[in-house]
Amino acid sequence: MDKYGELQSRVNLLEYHQRLLLKMISDPNLELFRLVIENGISEQEVQTFQKLCEDMNKKMEEQKAEGFINFHPLFNEFLYSLPAKFDAKDVIEACLHQRLYEPLFKEFHKCL
Repeated sequence: MDKYGELQSRVNLLEYHQRLLLKMISDPNLELFRLVIENGISEQEVQTFQKLCEDMNKKMEEQKAEGFINFHPLFNEFLYSLPAKFDAKDVIEACLHQRLYEPLFKEFHKCL
């Protein structure tokens, strides 16, 4: 990537983090946003994470409907798919605090 492309990428990241900070002003309990900013996570990485959560949530609902009560294999799949910049424990706690995908992260919290 050339210098201009690198600078543009950094500006985009700063603009994204600024939008998150503005949301946090009205709701300081947005823990996931805090993690995103602290770890320099991009908007694209967050979108990938949200897609992962949606997929995992669907899988868990399907597994519950089939009578599953142990979600360790799903948790392991989540860990394997989680973007490298995310710490699983911090993400799970932040999502629970922010009430994102609550049933999923309640189960994952038991696996920690």
